[in-house]
Amino acid sequence: MLISHTMKQKEGNFDIVSGTRYKGNGGVYGWDLKRKLISRGANFITQILLRPGASDLTGSFRLYRKEVLQKLIEKCVSKGYVFQMEMIVRARQLNYTIGEVPITFVDRVYGESKLGGNEIVSFLKGLLTLFATT
Repeated sequence: MLISHTMKQKEGNFDIVSGTRYKGNGGVYGWDLKRKLISRGANFITQILLRPGASDLTGSFRLYRKEVLQKLIEKCVSKGYVFQMEMIVRARQLNYTIGEVPITFVDRVYGESKLGGNEIVSFLKGLLTLFATT
């Protein structure tokens, strides 16, 4: 996967290359319907409110230029799942270029997702904060 990110970065000289489950051949395997609806719903709402210019804001398989990553970390204030979204929103604010490559996400074999009610509420609060401040 990292090879495709690196090739895309070189091809387009992007500041960030993000893996996307929602374009091209991208997708997810091993998720139940509830998890798929939460992920799609979060991305849909984010697209409407923030217009980030990237299709998968809740994923985190990304390649950053070192100086871009340093600058974004300085600017971001969110914790948890919202952090991933804020990184892309702030990148757009700073006029960084973002390329995307399709990825297939396979659910973990061991352990359990930390996604629960608290994380969903935190995500929505963070989304509204970004909407109000960006």
